Amino acid sequence: MSSIRPIIAWSDLEAIFGSLSPAMLAAKIVGALAGSLISIVYILPRGRREAFARLCVGLVTGLIFGGTAGVKLADFLGLLGKVSTVEVALIGAAFASLSAWWALGVLERLTQQFPNRLKKTPTQSNRLEQEREEKDR
Repeated sequence: MSSIRPIIAWSDLEAIFGSLSPAMLAAKIVGALAGSLISIVYILPRGRREAFARLCVGLVTGLIFGGTAGVKLADFLGLLGKVSTVEVALIGAAFASLSAWWALGVLERLTQQFPNRLKKTPTQSNRLEQEREEKDR
């Protein structure tokens, strides 16, 4: 019976999500939910599917990057040592969750424009030259 190994060990979860004390986990979940809801309210989704996608992306991003983002943000704002670790995790999860959807939106717009940039489109000066050549003929 000792040969049965769990699919995901507790140490694996700690490596992904960081400290898993109940207070830290709750702070990350609340922060991630808050960031997701703000992103949903700020720009309304086109439908239920997009709203659900934003919620999922926000939760995952907030849980995974919330601690690291919170520490970096607290350090940048000079809050380290002045606020509790739970507040740092809450701030970081909300920030990471809110930022994730905006970053994905920027990437989406860049990928939509990328194929157009690969096509060889004549510049305005090339167009003028082509028009002159056509008139000369």
